[in-house]
Amino acid sequence: MAAAATQSHTEREAMLEKEGKYLTFALAHEEYGLEILKVREIIGYMQITAVPQTPSHIKGVINLRGQVIPVVDLRTKFGMETAEVTEQTCIIVVEITQSGRKFNTGIVVDRVQEVLDIAGNDIEEAPQFGPSVNTDFILGMGKVAQSVKILLDIDRVLSSDSLQDFMRDPEAAPTAKTGVDGKSKDLDEREQS
Repeated sequence: MAAAATQSHTEREAMLEKEGKYLTFALAHEEYGLEILKVREIIGYMQITAVPQTPSHIKGVINLRGQVIPVVDLRTKFGMETAEVTEQTCIIVVEITQSGRKFNTGIVVDRVQEVLDIAGNDIEEAPQFGPSVNTDFILGMGKVAQSVKILLDIDRVLSSDSLQDFMRDPEAAPTAKTGVDGKSKDLDEREQS
């Protein structure tokens, strides 16, 4: 009994640590939130340069004031239907950390909504759906009025992407790709094949 009370107290402390400001956005009819400290800027949808041999959820790269930034389509990443780009479609530039390195990545969303201050008491752990469903990328479930916002751990959402390949050598970002055998190939190597 004491162990269960200690575990419940520890879980509540963890939720209180997650309290703070979240940028909320929509994908289809679902609402999500990102820790505001991870958000670098919000830009209108712009031309994205496709990069060959990348997963379908990696839209490509953009040139943002001289910095090449990979862009991920969260709809595709989450297995949703693609949608037409509208005047509300935008790219949220987030700072993520992978392998101890920080870098910027753009995520395409249907529309940005607002910044909410969510109290720790209004954040619950992600529900467990069994071993076949991974919810590690969910920071928590934010209860706001009568709705629920899915609070994302953007580092974990994007950690399984091939974004690390883009960022190993930022100058070679658009050309460092994976061949059909799963091994990294440079553009020069592919041209010689």
